[in-house]
Amino acid sequence: MDLYLKTSIDCSRVTTRNYSTSFSLGILMLKPRYRDAIYSIYGYVRFADEIVDTFFEYQQRELLQEFRKQTYEAIERGISMNPVLNSFQYVVNKYHIAHQLIDAFLDSMEMDLDFDVYDEKRLKTYIYGSAEVVGLMCLRVFYPDDDKTYQELVHPARKLGEVFQKVNFLRDIKDDYQGKGRLYFQDINFSCFDEEAKRKIEEDIEADFKEAFQGIIRLHRDVRLGVYLAYLYYRKLFEKIKHTKPNHILKARLRVPGFRKMTLLFTAYARHAFGLII
Repeated sequence: MDLYLKTSIDCSRVTTRNYSTSFSLGILMLKPRYRDAIYSIYGYVRFADEIVDTFFEYQQRELLQEFRKQTYEAIERGISMNPVLNSFQYVVNKYHIAHQLIDAFLDSMEMDLDFDVYDEKRLKTYIYGSAEVVGLMCLRVFYPDDDKTYQELVHPARKLGEVFQKVNFLRDIKDDYQGKGRLYFQDINFSCFDEEAKRKIEEDIEADFKEAFQGIIRLHRDVRLGVYLAYLYYRKLFEKIKHTKPNHILKARLRVPGFRKMTLLFTAYARHAFGLII
């Protein structure tokens, strides 16, 4: 059983590394005892996201329904022959991750199959389930036996997930709007996307960054560096978006190049080592 669990976690680790170099670097900056659990969470949410964002030639709704069913069967049984589900169920059961968080996540994935245009209420529900609850799952891993601190950090953890998702929305406008027909920003007309509309979104994102940072500085040192590195990466991506013309955002998916990510890694490490994350 130990070998199968290790193999399952290895699959989640490979999934994370294949899909996201930035999050992989952030996880590597956590103390080793936290890494496997975070890999397992990321691998799980990535597989679900693939169903709704990539598998257009297949029966997506049926696949997602099966995935939901298999998720809870794995959690109840304490095992799955799907290695990514197996590593996830292990984390859910070990850290007592609330099933409401999993429900909210899967519900948001299903929303991408049902809706193309998101009003304000629907968008809040979607962001909570698709991003905020993932941060809360990770927060529970960081504080498994400390409910007081967990509750104190719930708000900034949600804000961090929210700001990551909103930056992703801006970065992926071309694919979401032009490729999939999804409109997450209800009041923005992307057929005539201009500086004023872009600045409105950016002001909202900037406020979320500030609230999220207040939670990062309160994290214990064993996990602070990894979360801070992910925060710095998204800040750099956001700065790049801010300095990009609206028409270019609609034409190309912006990214932070590999050498810049390594620079951010050294910056984060130095600030962490000298207590400068304040």
